[in-house]
This record gives sequence, structure tokens and C-alpha cells, in this order.
Amino acid sequence: MLDNSSVFASLREILCGKAPTAVFQPIIDLDSGEIVGYEGLIRGPSDSALHAPQNLFRVARQCELSLEVEQICREVTLQRFVDLGLPGKLFLNVSPECLTQPNARNDETIGFIKRIGLNPERVIIELTESQPTYDYSVLREAALYYRSVGFEIAIDDLGEGFSSLRLWSELRPEYVKIDMHFIQGINLDPVKLHFVQSIQQIAENSGSRVIAEGIETSGELMVLRDIGIPYGQGYFIARPNVNPSLAISVEAAKVLVHPGIAVYPRGVNGGTRVSAKKLAKEVPIVSPDTWNDEIYRLFENQPSLAAIAVVKDSTPVGLISRHMLIDRFARPFRRELYGRKPCTMFMNPNPLMVDKDISIQELSHLIAEEGRQHLADGFIITDRGNYVGYGTGHDLMREITQLQISAARYANPLTMLPGNVPIYEHIDRLLHSKIRFCACYCDLDHFKPFNDVYGYRKGDDIIQLTAKILSEVCDPELDFVGHIGGDDFVCLFQSTDWEHRCRLILARFAEAIPILFEAKHVIDGGYLSENRQGQNVFHPLVSLSIGAVVIDPGIFSSHQAISTLTTDAKKQAKNLPGNSLFIERRNLKVDSVCMEE
Repeated sequence: MLDNSSVFASLREILCGKAPTAVFQPIIDLDSGEIVGYEGLIRGPSDSALHAPQNLFRVARQCELSLEVEQICREVTLQRFVDLGLPGKLFLNVSPECLTQPNARNDETIGFIKRIGLNPERVIIELTESQPTYDYSVLREAALYYRSVGFEIAIDDLGEGFSSLRLWSELRPEYVKIDMHFIQGINLDPVKLHFVQSIQQIAENSGSRVIAEGIETSGELMVLRDIGIPYGQGYFIARPNVNPSLAISVEAAKVLVHPGIAVYPRGVNGGTRVSAKKLAKEVPIVSPDTWNDEIYRLFENQPSLAAIAVVKDSTPVGLISRHMLIDRFARPFRRELYGRKPCTMFMNPNPLMVDKDISIQELSHLIAEEGRQHLADGFIITDRGNYVGYGTGHDLMREITQLQISAARYANPLTMLPGNVPIYEHIDRLLHSKIRFCACYCDLDHFKPFNDVYGYRKGDDIIQLTAKILSEVCDPELDFVGHIGGDDFVCLFQSTDWEHRCRLILARFAEAIPILFEAKHVIDGGYLSENRQGQNVFHPLVSLSIGAVVIDPGIFSSHQAISTLTTDAKKQAKNLPGNSLFIERRNLKVDSVCMEE
């Protein structure tokens, strides 16, 4: 609990000249590693309860001094940026409330920038979201004005709320910052990965550049680099500082120049086809001659209603969105003038219309091509031209990020390791990246007799034990472990010490396997079981064979070739006794092995 008297005293000090402190965090190009700019952040006086910016701005709002405090913070940030002579652009935090003030176009910030000799083209107005709704028409006008002066626009925390999608649609910003929730752990979470990939695809088709916020690990940075996110910032790259670094951290630089590829989290690709019909909501429909007053009452009585479809004889002819009607009626005398007019005057006559059978992936691509305003406005779903329902951008994003559920068939249900499709896709990514890697085929020996004697439940225990050992020994950021099926596994190593890891896998397997056998069988080194001819045959304890093939760049171009090579190497390993590793050491060339299709 903050002491109100000391808090208000600290706020008065700021207003009377005890300036807050500006700190800067680099924003980098994830392709080149170069710093393209800095985000300016504010810290209140270090000896006060307002040191944390959230406390500072909360108290300013309580005292109805937000605009005054924001102005001071902007000037401090701008002046410090110039004094430090920092390169690139400055991302300057500005609230939409400040931008939409009646005197915004003549505010002190533009004059201040001119006085300190800073070119407006080096300043990005980064809109920070503090309230759920805005007067979007005024905000659009303000953005157009500031662009005309030379500024660019960025929106912060994309994905944090639905209004951020609306802001993107309304303002068409040059930059969008993805909320750190979707960035942190992206190398471990297929939902986050798919969300960020979708945002990047929409941004590429709409002229915006994506900035990933909150990068804190090498794994996150590598995934973001590989999926093509252009810019990033976060503690792993550089922390905010009063005297910011002019270079990124050594650890971040190593990741960006690393020739390997990221290992994507499981469950991203494939899955059951989901169509647009699943997104169809039942919303009120009206005829074209319905009065605007009636539309307004429908919105007023149903606060959660985002849009109303205009339908004539089962055929949709337009869409009226809540924000479209409310924006127009909010202006003086508009309701009195147009309330008893047909709703067609305020409807969108050309909404996005899609057939119910279109997949949500195709729908996502279509929205990217048609214009991102459909993310905010929504779309009409039809069946052979007849109205079926209404879909929202929010629901589309939700469904896309849930695709990993249906993608379970792309993972082995016993071990939950990736199955054949993800394995082949990862091999193709490795080949496309033209990097050296080692492909290993891992197979259990004498597994069928074990199942016959001990039962399939015990057999499952061995398979799960093998999966556990493989996953623990491999580097999760560099090495890919997949389960082909049954007792067959594959490891795709980018780790340069792959041979050591293979031998460690065999050692740990040999150490762990005896606990799954009866003591007598362990002492005897095996057991008798009846073969298909009814004869008792002695079988050794289950062992593990690994066939390894080093793949040099530029030799093969498809996963089929790698599959054939590793299968041959595995057969050679199984000819060796016990837990064994066979390494294919021949100089592999395209013309020496007929593999390519």
C-alpha cells in the first residue's frame, strides 16, 4: 500500500521540476543483429514510491494530471535521446488519450522536437493501451496528421486485448509489437508459435513490421529468427539502461549468427481440417429497410453484440458493425437526422463473405490479402450464397491457436514425441538451410520376444523409457527427437558432440533396462521364449541399436534420401552385439547413392 501523502508529494516534485529518468532498450534487426532503434522508457525519482512507471502513471490519472506528466516524460526522453547521440529511431510511448486531445496538433512535443534538433522521421509514436475504447475517427485523424509531419506509428502489446486488433485495423501502423506473453516460451509452446506466425503473415501482407517484445532466452530468439520476425527486444538482447549499449549481448549475437535452425515445439503442423462454419455466430439479421434507430436499440440491448447482418431473401447484402454505427450516431444531431432512415446508409455493402467450407487457414490468408480491417469488423459466412452466420477476427485467432489439439495425430500417442510428418518437415528444413547435421535411426533389439514374455504393458514401459532417455540426452534447442512408430525412433542432431550423446544414450539405456526384467533374467543375460515354430529360443535382454549418418550440406534435397540412408545404417548397427552404434563413414555423394526423387 502506497502512502498517499508521500506519493502526492513526489508527484508535485515531478511537476515542479524534479524530472523522471529516461532509460532506453535497444530494438534490433533479427536478421543482421544491428540496432535499429531504442524504446524510451521512464522511471520516476529513484527515492520515491513513483519510481515504477505503473505507479507514476496510475497516480497521475488519479490526480487528473496524466497529460501533464506524460508531457514531462516525453520531453525528458527526447532530450536524453539527443544528448546520448543514440543511433536509429526512438520509439516514444504516447497514450491514445494524449494523441486525441483537441489541441494535439499544436501540442508542445512537436515544438520541443524542433528546438532540440531532432528529425521527426526518427521518432516512432508508440501507442500504449490504457483504456479499452477510443474515439477511433479522431485517433485516425491524429495519426494522419502526425504522419504528415514525419512521424511513424507503432501499436504496443498486440494480442493483449481485442482492441489492439481494432487499433491495427484503424491506424494501419508501420510497426506492431507483439505482447511478451506470446513471445516468452514460444520455443516450448505450439499455440504461441502459431499465433506469432499468423500475425507475421498478416503483417507481411499489410505493410506492417513486427517487433517481438520480451525476448528472454536463446531458444525464444532462435525461433523468432527462423520464422522471419524482423525485429525484437528483450532482456536477452539488452536490458533498459540510462546509458544503453550500442551493441547487443554476446549471447544474443551468437544465436543470430548460429548456422543451425530452431527446433519448433510439438504439435504445430497438421491436424484435422477446421472450416469457417465452426466460427459462425448467431447474430440478429435485419432487412435492408430496417431503420437505424432499430439497429441502435439492438446494439444497446446487447452489449456483447459486435455486428448485425443485413439480409434480403436469405442473401446477405451488408454488415453493420457496432463501432460503425456508434461512431456516426455519436456526432451531434446524427441520430435525430438519420434514426428513421434505412440501415443501408450506414452498412458496409462490401463485407468479407466466405463459404462455410473454407478452412480457417485459407480464411486467414484471405483476410491478409483482403485487408486487416476484417480482423476487427468480422466476416459473413454463407452456404451457396445464403446467409449462415457471422464470424469475428477474435474467434478466428482463437481457433488458429487451438490447431495443435487436432494435430495430436501428428505425434505418437504413447510418447507424445513428433511423428512422421513433423520428422520429415524438420529434415526438409535442415536440408533447405544447408547446414551439417547428423541423422540417427534408433531401434530396439529383441523387443518382440520381450512383449511375448512380459506383455504389451511392459513393452510400452520400455518404449517410454527410450523416449525419455533420448529426450534428456539431446539438446532441446538444437536436436530433434521423433517417434516413427513401434520401437523405432529418430534423432536429428545439430549438436556437434552428437557422437558423445549417442554413446551416452546407449550407456544410460544399458543402465536403466535391467529394472524392467526379472532378477533371474538379468543374471542369465536373457531368457527362453517360444518362437513361431514352437521352439524354445534364448533371447538376450532388450538392447538399443543406433545407425548414424552425417549429412553434409548440398548433397541431398529431400527427406526420402535421408530416410533410406539411416535405415541402412540402422541395419548395420543391429548386426553388432548389444547396445551398439554404427556410424556411416563413407563419403556420401548424390551419384553414389540413388536416393533422390
